[in-house]
Amino acid sequence: MARGAIFALALVFSLACSAQTDERKKLAFDTIERNATQLALIGDSLYYFAELGMQEFESAKFLKETLEGIGFRVRTGDAGFPTNVWAEYGSGKPKIVIVTEVDALPEGSQTPGSIDRKPLIKGAPGHMEGHNTHGAVAIGAAYAVKRVMERYKLPGTVAISFGPAEEQLVSRPFLVRAGLFKDADAAILIHIGDNFSTGSGLLNYAAISAKFTFHGKTAHGAVNPWEGRDAVDAVELMDLGYDKLREHLRPSQRAHRTITIGGIQPNIIPDLGQIWWFVRDANAPWAKENFDKLVNIGKGATMMTGTTMEMEVVASAWPQLGNRVLAEAIQANIDAVGNPAWSEDEQKFAREFQGALGQKVVGLNASPLKLGALPQIFASNDSGDVTWNVPTAPINFPASVPGVNYHNWQAAVTPASSIAHKGEVAGAKVLAASLIDLLSTPALVARAREQFQQDTKDTPYFSLLPADAKPPVELNRETMERFRPEMRKHYLNKKPRLD
Repeated sequence: MARGAIFALALVFSLACSAQTDERKKLAFDTIERNATQLALIGDSLYYFAELGMQEFESAKFLKETLEGIGFRVRTGDAGFPTNVWAEYGSGKPKIVIVTEVDALPEGSQTPGSIDRKPLIKGAPGHMEGHNTHGAVAIGAAYAVKRVMERYKLPGTVAISFGPAEEQLVSRPFLVRAGLFKDADAAILIHIGDNFSTGSGLLNYAAISAKFTFHGKTAHGAVNPWEGRDAVDAVELMDLGYDKLREHLRPSQRAHRTITIGGIQPNIIPDLGQIWWFVRDANAPWAKENFDKLVNIGKGATMMTGTTMEMEVVASAWPQLGNRVLAEAIQANIDAVGNPAWSEDEQKFAREFQGALGQKVVGLNASPLKLGALPQIFASNDSGDVTWNVPTAPINFPASVPGVNYHNWQAAVTPASSIAHKGEVAGAKVLAASLIDLLSTPALVARAREQFQQDTKDTPYFSLLPADAKPPVELNRETMERFRPEMRKHYLNKKPRLD
């Protein structure tokens, strides 16, 4: 009898907690829907800034002012990154961090909504991966959760990390090294996609990015070439050497390069050459192993050519590690929110876009992916380092057209469209609901920590950054200084006002 009474009380308590959580989520959803126009303004404003990594000055200023306007404490400049934005609301535990970015890509400028190639400014950067939408989702969810925390007196801290230069895999390893995530209890990564999804386990690849600069001795190519030491020969030999190595590496490896300094003219023996490499593999130890072999090949190239070599590690990234406990909680919110209700005009546009690109004509996704439907992909993201230090899971939200691949100008067609705007609202709802779950349920945070400890016990984290590595603050400066004056003519110059 007593046991039955205890069970009944537990059931009543559980139902009461569930009802209260539903009330909190309803408040968050209402807040997001009420501010949908303002969230669209946030995403669209970032779209027209279209700043390359390390040069997100207009974006950082806009984010800082917007977040301060809704009551968040905001700072910039952490870990030596002038455009890093870190915002917090609340105090104490649990501390949950939203992790994302807002940088654009080179030569991606495009007129929104135009399926035909029509740059706003020829040669200028543009958002051809839709990172501008991340600002709308992060701020919309954070503001909605702030309202919930105020009304229901929820303890805890919500933080947002807008890391610079994700496209170059730069900032998060530095931020982790600087200790920004050391007191975080959980993190949620957000990224645009063509559908809702989350995942657990290894989600993408580890990567190391480095520039190798060779120094030789110049000479006349016809008169006295024997006196020269050809630095570009060293570049080519390094390239050839790694190609010969590929047969003896694991099938999972990936490596790609571009020759960034390749000589002046044919009859001048070049005394300077440079090659920029990305080395990737399925986990960080394997990527480091392959990278060390690449370094040795570079050293061999110097011996063959009588040159010297300097190496600069530009960036690095561990593979993202999705926490199963958090992913299951996120998936429940994805299923509850569902995909946006696309209009017939939006579906028609998507089908026309897909047809124009020769892609399968399927329109926009009507239902989310199920948990477990995400295989490990070959791309990389610098937020991977966060996931090996804090229990973390991703939210990919539906704000782009299926079949339109990122890092192509076509992907810049829709990030300021009604498709993106609806996806931002839906993404903000799922993110807000997941934050509320973590703030309201200590047991969820504890189980996520247990899962994290199990997942990482055999692979302790180590930084792939050299001890003396510093943020590349000059990266992309020249390009942005060249294009920004014309780009300013397209700025929206409107201040979001959330209520």
